[in-house]
Amino acid sequence: MGHSKPAAPKKPAAVSSAEDLAASLLVEKRELEVDKLFKACVKLEGSDLHLKVGTPPIVRCKGDLKTLNRPPIEVDEMVRLLIPLLDDRNRRIFEEEGGADFSYTVAVDGENWRFRVNMLKQLGRPGLVARRINNFIPNFEGLFLPPVLEELCKYDQGMVLLAGVTGSGKSTTIASMLNWINRNYRKHILTLEDPIEFVYKEDKCLINQREVGTDVLDFNIAMKHAVREDPDIILVGEMRDQETFMTAIHAAETGHLVFGTIHASGAPSTIGRILDLFPEALHTAIRNAMAFNMKGIVAQKLLPSIKQGVSRVPTCEIMLFTPMVRKLILEEKDQKLSDAIRIGAQDGMQDFTMSLKQLIDDGLIDRPTAFEVAPNVEALKMTLKGINVSAPGII
Repeated sequence: MGHSKPAAPKKPAAVSSAEDLAASLLVEKRELEVDKLFKACVKLEGSDLHLKVGTPPIVRCKGDLKTLNRPPIEVDEMVRLLIPLLDDRNRRIFEEEGGADFSYTVAVDGENWRFRVNMLKQLGRPGLVARRINNFIPNFEGLFLPPVLEELCKYDQGMVLLAGVTGSGKSTTIASMLNWINRNYRKHILTLEDPIEFVYKEDKCLINQREVGTDVLDFNIAMKHAVREDPDIILVGEMRDQETFMTAIHAAETGHLVFGTIHASGAPSTIGRILDLFPEALHTAIRNAMAFNMKGIVAQKLLPSIKQGVSRVPTCEIMLFTPMVRKLILEEKDQKLSDAIRIGAQDGMQDFTMSLKQLIDDGLIDRPTAFEVAPNVEALKMTLKGINVSAPGII
């Protein structure tokens, strides 16, 4: 499960978990020429592998792009490297849509490593970007995440969203949250992913992971099945469209704890990002659904770290749905949400300025890095000098 195969394998023997299934399929998969590039990415501890016609392979290491010491990849070689990665379904999607997403697994020194792969076309030529998925899911402390995230894992129902751009660590943060639940509660976790990234090892929880296109035809069918599969917690992946959000919020309304991701730059701006999915006539209804079902929005960015042995750390903006936040959303006063976050620091909320100051104080990032990404440089300067940047009245 969870990786694309160049040819249909023999029927695997019975296995006891998703992890064992991935391993059993890997044994039967013949090694491909492109595997040596995936292995190079693993050995260099890279986060991403980039393959583009006319340039050598490139690996992103600690946030920087590094070129491998080999000749540029020509068109014929690229086709030879990439096409065997595609099964029949993904080959059809690639040809029809110009791109395909899938997961892929490669063995390095006896250990299986998973990649989230996007195969694309640019200037009519094939290319690839692959994100390496860590085998080990770190805890909150290992990821340097605020401890309040633990509180978001304790709800019985509602929705928790992780916001950020591609590569901001959203999937890793959600994985750490689900794994915290796995270690502390006896619940049923159901993930609906496209493709599957982290493969969880069951501790106290029962965990079922369904990959769209491999285990179920599409997301809508997966969600229809989900309500019949007795989940306590559902991971629905990315909020891409109206239907995805509506099915997710409905699951939250009917007693499930739902996790998801969304592309947004900050926690307050996520509200507008969700509303943009819907016609204006529905905005009041959507605001009501968010106000009464959302538990928290965590926006994050990954920054290079100066701490020995730590490559990157997240800076997080956290908006909890306190009575004040709910009131502002219902009254369409989204512009005041940032003030509510600063006022709500005692509840565990924080904006990016507060997060950046904490990362500097903890010796995790340097000041130039903080100023480069700070939404408000002057506010950060004042905060670092110990001057409290108070929020104006928001009522």
